[in-house]
Amino acid sequence: MKISKRDLEAAAAEGRIESGQVEGLWAFLSDRQAHGPGFRAAHILYYLGGLVAIGAVSLFITLAWDAWSGWPMLLLGLGMAGVGVGLTERFRAQGLRLPSGVTITFAVATVPLIVYSFQQLIGVWEGDRLVTDYHRYIDWRWFYMELATLAAAAIAFWRYREPFVLLLVAVTLWYLSMDLVRLIEVDGGSWSDYYDLRRMVTLYIGILTVGLAFWVDLRSSHSQRDYAFWLYLVGVLMFWCGMTFTSSDSELAKFVYMLINLTMIFVGAALRRRVFAVFGGLGVAVYLGHLSRFFQDSLLFPVALAAIGLLIIYAGILWQKHEARLQAWLFARMPAPLRALLDHG
Repeated sequence: MKISKRDLEAAAAEGRIESGQVEGLWAFLSDRQAHGPGFRAAHILYYLGGLVAIGAVSLFITLAWDAWSGWPMLLLGLGMAGVGVGLTERFRAQGLRLPSGVTITFAVATVPLIVYSFQQLIGVWEGDRLVTDYHRYIDWRWFYMELATLAAAAIAFWRYREPFVLLLVAVTLWYLSMDLVRLIEVDGGSWSDYYDLRRMVTLYIGILTVGLAFWVDLRSSHSQRDYAFWLYLVGVLMFWCGMTFTSSDSELAKFVYMLINLTMIFVGAALRRRVFAVFGGLGVAVYLGHLSRFFQDSLLFPVALAAIGLLIIYAGILWQKHEARLQAWLFARMPAPLRALLDHG
């Protein structure tokens, strides 16, 4: 729910609050919104700048970096990590919580580069993989880089409690699961066998990540900061991709896929997490696209879909009309921690 200053002024005009309370309440709400979760103009710039900087030391590293292997790359990586930590401390001292979360995440993102450089320096890195391959290829030899990144992220989160760090945790856990799969692959297996295995691992790791996000959500339901957002985002992405790219000739399996996506939409509405609704909506669209092939010469199919869409809109109207009574009925049957989470949301 978004509240404007005009809403407070209207409440004062109706005698719901004292007119002298409007400015104080608005200042309080403005301060909470400035530091709370959301995507306002300044927040978009913070995240855009942070993602560009993080990408510069991870996704967009070029082959030229390997010419600097050893001490030069190690010192450069440590220097960039130091800059990230230094900026984090400075921003926190100024009360700038969101940019401090972005800069400490940037510092943690340099850890794979630092570990790779150290491994090269002491002569333990062997093989044809380069640092530029870390985000491109699955290989069990990335373990040390991934474990070090998780350790650094844990320390950073313990020290600063910044939610953005959990984005790296979720992505690194995904990488780690894929590299673990590489250990159990044996010679002679077909590419499709390993593709299906990796897809299933992605799906189950996505479920576990969503479960972790929900647990974090419950534990932090009274916090002003949204610690579960990035875990939900990556977890739902992994689960949905693993499920969507499953090949099946069974129409029943495809129908179950659609039902799961519908469930995701309702879960998103209940938890007030748009990421579930977005991917659930995409999944329903995928299923409808599949159905359209069976009705490509039918005039009734688009009409039927339009009617279903209008019925869904009408269901939304009915829900809004009876929302208070339905919510009260549902809340009375929920566990107390879940009620606290939904009330807070």
